[in-house]
Amino acid sequence: MNRVLVLRALGLGDLLVAVPALRALRSAFPLARITLAAPEPLRDLAELTGAVDELLPTAGLGALHWPGPAPDLAVNLHGSGPESIADLLATRPWRLCTHRHPAFPDLPGPAWQENSHETDRWCRLLDYHGIPADPGALELSRPDVPSPAPGAVVVHPGAAFPARRWPPDRYAAVARALAEDGHRVVVTGTGAEAELAERVAAEAGLGADAVLAGRTGLAELAALVADAALLVCGDTGIGHVATAYGTPSVLLFGPTSPGRWGPPPDRDRHVVLWAGRVGDPFAGSPDPGLLRIAVPDVLEAVRRMRIRGLCHG
Repeated sequence: MNRVLVLRALGLGDLLVAVPALRALRSAFPLARITLAAPEPLRDLAELTGAVDELLPTAGLGALHWPGPAPDLAVNLHGSGPESIADLLATRPWRLCTHRHPAFPDLPGPAWQENSHETDRWCRLLDYHGIPADPGALELSRPDVPSPAPGAVVVHPGAAFPARRWPPDRYAAVARALAEDGHRVVVTGTGAEAELAERVAAEAGLGADAVLAGRTGLAELAALVADAALLVCGDTGIGHVATAYGTPSVLLFGPTSPGRWGPPPDRDRHVVLWAGRVGDPFAGSPDPGLLRIAVPDVLEAVRRMRIRGLCHG
């Protein structure tokens, strides 16, 4: 086995829940060159998995351009198909590891289980194809860059879709309370979320230097979370970074169940708040279930973490 191609052309959180599967491939094929087809911005995080030799920039489905000889093994960690299966078949792999799909009846694979946790899903896929995988192997290596705010509380108000964005005034109220309690609080986000982060920081009474949105690459963001006292965020990629480093976190879920995207339930450094309501994750406004989570609920979760000694202060 010389060449392994893995397709996971999705986002930050999608990559991190697939780390156990990537590690399983590295363990099974220690001498192979493992190429991850994923978006270019994830390069730094892919290196921190310790399981990938190179990243092949791939923006999404239909964008996979494999430049070398046919891979010995192609692994579909992207989805159920048929598009992702077709993308990998176009590389003419000697062997393809994927879920079963009626469009490709000759390809073996396990049935797709819609409500499976994402980490378990990909580990079961590999297990089916004879590659043992440990769903708990979620850790990342520490980046070789310093944290821009070691020991800080990180508040991350953004998310990919409005349905998963808790209102900014509530994040500001939480940030203000934590700052008044003596914590250094910083607000993170992408460059596109800088205005949102600035609003949260201003309403919380924080200085301009508390806004890190758009000022950190993924390596610096990983270092920030790895050295943070606490992370407060919604159902978004940075929450998986906290899981990878064992950083205490309070995670606000809705409209998707944490049973699909949350941290492993046996890890007590992460408190998940969820109203139990499932809704449309692509809706254009905050999910009603998410809105049931109030500021006192979040602050109480932080206090419970302090009782267990998981948060500084």
